[in-house]
Amino acid sequence: MKTTITISALMLSVAMLAGCNKNDNMGPAQEAGAAVDNAGATVAQESKEAVAAADAAAERAGDKMEVAADKAEANMDAAGQRIDAATDRAGARIDAAGAEVRQESREAAAAAKEATSDATAAAGRSVERAGEKMQDASK
Repeated sequence: MKTTITISALMLSVAMLAGCNKNDNMGPAQEAGAAVDNAGATVAQESKEAVAAADAAAERAGDKMEVAADKAEANMDAAGQRIDAATDRAGARIDAAGAEVRQESREAAAAAKEATSDATAAAGRSVERAGEKMQDASK
């Protein structure tokens, strides 16, 4: 689009210069050459400005991408820390539950041992009474 406008401006300049002779020292061909030179300089300057603007835009985009990458890395680090903390808490809960199960198992074993001892003692007393009754009956 800029090229079309520039070429149109160039052609208009050439046409105007060809039609009116403002400088008596220059002929129509020299004026047309000067107009082409001026148009070329203008196009070159506009091209330089467009390249500079594109370079600046690319640099800004690169900077934004770098900032976004840094933020993503920070978010991943934070997520990793949260996962580590959650894993540690879960491990602590598992350890506590295991300790509780071991304690309850010890208590249940002690209660079973006591109940067995009581049952054995009761059975022994019953056998002893039965023996006494048998002795009394044999007399």
